[in-house]
Amino acid sequence: MTGWWVVVPVKDADRGKSRLADVLGPGERGRFVRSMALDTLAAASAADAVAGVVLVTPDRVLASWAQRGGALVVDEPAGGGLDAAVVAGEAFVRTRTPDAPVAALLGDLPGLLPADLDAALRLASAHPRAHVPDVAGTGTTLLTAVAGSTLRPAFGAGSSARHAAAGHLALDVPPDSSLRHDVDEPADLDTLLDTPGARAPGAHARMGA
Repeated sequence: MTGWWVVVPVKDADRGKSRLADVLGPGERGRFVRSMALDTLAAASAADAVAGVVLVTPDRVLASWAQRGGALVVDEPAGGGLDAAVVAGEAFVRTRTPDAPVAALLGDLPGLLPADLDAALRLASAHPRAHVPDVAGTGTTLLTAVAGSTLRPAFGAGSSARHAAAGHLALDVPPDSSLRHDVDEPADLDTLLDTPGARAPGAHARMGA
């Protein structure tokens, strides 16, 4: 099978992760969001199953840094949100490699290990559409579609159930996989640092490098 193309949608960093506002100031939060995204992009690029990575974002600073790391960049559709960003990224991939399987990977996985992404993509390759729930079992960190299928993104609170209803099978990825540990709440930062084998944010990519 042709290697996977991974679409990473990231909101404007200075407005993202508002639930971390109690522990990070506005400027600090923006830097953190960009750092998480760069780590996620670096991990995806390092995965053996991945042929290419596309960042979809309105954040020009993040876009510039990501391009230096080899990612392709697509502008986020105005006012579209994550779902529209995923659709735009998939459309971009399909114009380049129509027969490639495509995955949408959220950009808030700073502890992501390439081997964990590879393991999930191997499982996903056996299903037309699939997804990986977050460790709580309610959200989604990865959404996949093989050649001949398309992504049906429905991100936001409770997205795992919506993705399952849309035909994206929930993959049996172990709870300790770094792919299931996204960062939304302050408590997620502690969990990330306590996860065996995980890295602190910034371990893959240093901002401004």
